[in-house]
Amino acid sequence: MTPALILLLFFSLIPIIISLMISFTDINITGLADWSKIHFIGIENYENLFKDPTFLQSIGNSIFYVVIGVPLVIACSMGIALLINFGNSWVFRLFRLIFYAPSITNVVAVAVVWNYLYNPQFGLLNFILHFVHLGPVPWLQDPIIAKISLIILALWRAIGVDMLIFLAALQGIPKAYYEAAQIDGANSWQRLIKITIPMLRFATFFVTVTTLIGWLQFFEEPFVMTSGGPLNSTNSIALFIYQNGFQFSKFGYAAAGSMVLFVIIILVTLIQFRGQHKQQDNQM
Repeated sequence: MTPALILLLFFSLIPIIISLMISFTDINITGLADWSKIHFIGIENYENLFKDPTFLQSIGNSIFYVVIGVPLVIACSMGIALLINFGNSWVFRLFRLIFYAPSITNVVAVAVVWNYLYNPQFGLLNFILHFVHLGPVPWLQDPIIAKISLIILALWRAIGVDMLIFLAALQGIPKAYYEAAQIDGANSWQRLIKITIPMLRFATFFVTVTTLIGWLQFFEEPFVMTSGGPLNSTNSIALFIYQNGFQFSKFGYAAAGSMVLFVIIILVTLIQFRGQHKQQDNQM
């Protein structure tokens, strides 16, 4: 375990500690060249964060992404996994590859294709709407629709990995359970509700935790598609941190934002684990 622990120490724990220390300073690009220009300012960065309307808006956007995106990813990936697992045709094996491919595709290449799809004048989606005599949709120009458009893109990219996790869990369910239920007269729907879904509870918990953390760190899609626009309506917390740290060189301010995001992720994860433990205690 030593190599893994060393990697964890140098690439996770130490950066977190350094980020926490930086968040109490006014370090910027000038301070990198001359450390004497770095000053300790206490919690001023944190106070300014929660007075910053852009940061507060990015928190609201991230909550919107989580509330809409996480249930969609879990439901779609589980549904597709169920269809592929119980399908006998070779077509279902092909679908496994088709649904997994977007998750390993370069996000920049994906952004180019989806920008053409979302183009308000020449995009395929608006062309189809025009073909059926419907008006064009401002996919990336309207504040609300832009968020939904990014969720659709992220959903398309995220389904593949979670689908494989559910597939692995499905294939680990003993066939004896289904045979016993079938002998007792249970139909397909009853076997799904009473056996399959309950046996997927650990996989569902794992997917929920990892998906929720991923959507709280939502960055790539708004970065490459909208850069946080229009009017910061698609700005996420992670993108806000990037903008302040790497575009505006406000490293202390960005570090404070990253620590806020870190605390949010820790709290949400602990709440999920606590809920899982309570559920297990009730079942026992």
